[in-house]
Amino acid sequence: MLLAIFKQFFLLGCMSFGGPAAHLGYFKRHFVDNLQWLNAQRYAQLISLSQALPGPGSSQVGFAIGVERAGVLGGIAAFVGFTLPSFLIMALLAISAHQFDAIYFAIVAGLKLFAVVIVADATLSMAKSFCTSWVLKALAVLSTLVLILLPSLSSQILVLLAAAAIGAIWPLLNLAQSNQAATKQRTVNWPSLILFTLLLLVSFVPLGSQFADFAPFYQAGAMVFGGGHVVLPILQAGLPSLNTEQFLSAYASAQAVPGPMFTIASYLGAELNSEQPLAGAVIATLLIFTPGFLLMLAFQKSWLQLAERPRFASSIAALNAAVVGFLAAALYSPIWTSAVHNIWHIVVVVAAFAWLRLAKPPIWWLLIIFVNLGLLQYYLPL
Repeated sequence: MLLAIFKQFFLLGCMSFGGPAAHLGYFKRHFVDNLQWLNAQRYAQLISLSQALPGPGSSQVGFAIGVERAGVLGGIAAFVGFTLPSFLIMALLAISAHQFDAIYFAIVAGLKLFAVVIVADATLSMAKSFCTSWVLKALAVLSTLVLILLPSLSSQILVLLAAAAIGAIWPLLNLAQSNQAATKQRTVNWPSLILFTLLLLVSFVPLGSQFADFAPFYQAGAMVFGGGHVVLPILQAGLPSLNTEQFLSAYASAQAVPGPMFTIASYLGAELNSEQPLAGAVIATLLIFTPGFLLMLAFQKSWLQLAERPRFASSIAALNAAVVGFLAAALYSPIWTSAVHNIWHIVVVVAAFAWLRLAKPPIWWLLIIFVNLGLLQYYLPL
């Protein structure tokens, strides 16, 4: 059973281009429609839970499908299978990038422009989905301004706490309190939730330089609402020893490979531990995925009861609106400021963004175009 789960997710991990939304489409077609491992209603519930929790949304859904199929070991098999292809490619790129020197960085320059288009599209899509009232729009704008003016990890934490508090105090959604007596009560998995909390607290304790280097990966996994695009600004705030160029190379590379974007941690972990890059990649990858999976285990059985509570749902809505601000701030800096350097870059980005929004071409078409644009700039600098 575990081998079958690993095999199915590994095959998907080798060809799952397109980001979290596309991954969820692949999962639906494969595990609900074809293999019938779970029904559409349960699948929708797992997606809803993943959207309400921090962590890598599509990977959390994949992990939960494995748990539904064969318990915790099934979830681990699903995670390893889906993540392994992306992990291997990202670690290899981090280890060998300097050997390719100018050509590699020319391609990355093209991928940075590609990242501008993708993040702009993700920001607009998330804004339409999450900012459905003037209060939520105001939260998104305020979080954007705060994070542009005060770009630090502490600012990000304060924005998330403030948004959650506003949502709890001021109900933002029109939800009626349901009669839960008629619903079978399911309890939270407390061991998973306690372990998540303890590890998060320990991550802020100064226990040596190497521990401090990798602790931000767990913190990022515990804080990232909205998926892989949002992880860039949080990791950048938590890892000051890495420069902007390293972050953007990691992000641009993550755009070009299949599987979860959270394997950006694989690249950065290898960069952090240059003496043992593979070990650094493994540690960083496990740390960034673990908190999301622990939370998924904690609430997988009790999610329906929690989602019916208006103040809880309102806090989640406020957090999602704040996340739009995170993404908008990252779009400005460092993504736009480090990728767009002249009028031709602006023209290309605007044209590609319009094409993506209006014609909705396959993402890999854009990927190929921007890779070639990077090579063109290398041979014929614009």
